[in-house]
Amino acid sequence: MDLSEYAESLRRELTSITRFAGEDIARAAEMISETLDSSIRLALLDVLSAAAEEITADLDGATIDVRLTGTQPEFVVTVARGAEDAGPELAEPGDEAGSARVTLRISESLKARVEAAAMATGMSVNAWLVRTISRALEKPPGSAGTRSTSPPPGRRSTGKRYTGFARS
Repeated sequence: MDLSEYAESLRRELTSITRFAGEDIARAAEMISETLDSSIRLALLDVLSAAAEEITADLDGATIDVRLTGTQPEFVVTVARGAEDAGPELAEPGDEAGSARVTLRISESLKARVEAAAMATGMSVNAWLVRTISRALEKPPGSAGTRSTSPPPGRRSTGKRYTGFARS
């Protein structure tokens, strides 16, 4: 959301109010309006934050936050997940520290896919990664990464998979 339009509107209003005053007053109003830019933006941000809090109070299970990206505010909506969709907590039971920081280096394309997957579930990237890692670690040993393959034509599958060579 670009606040420049609203700040400029207030500047024009201040200039308009003083147009019938003397030249000194009009110039003073112009100088004041130029220096008020950051204060105007801060006041507008306060209004947006208060509105987001009021809307959040009326929503069931969703929150709206106002975050600054550079100088522009943006609304971030977070929808609470239901109990059936809840992922694991950040800390393991009995873990006194609560959480630990890990640096993960991945390609830009994989990062984009992770962000898209997290957004699709309404989760932060961090929460999505924690849930995904926890689910991967909960799988029985040997089940990760195995794929079922069809037996070659004319052969029956016994349900067990062997690899290697044999001579008869």
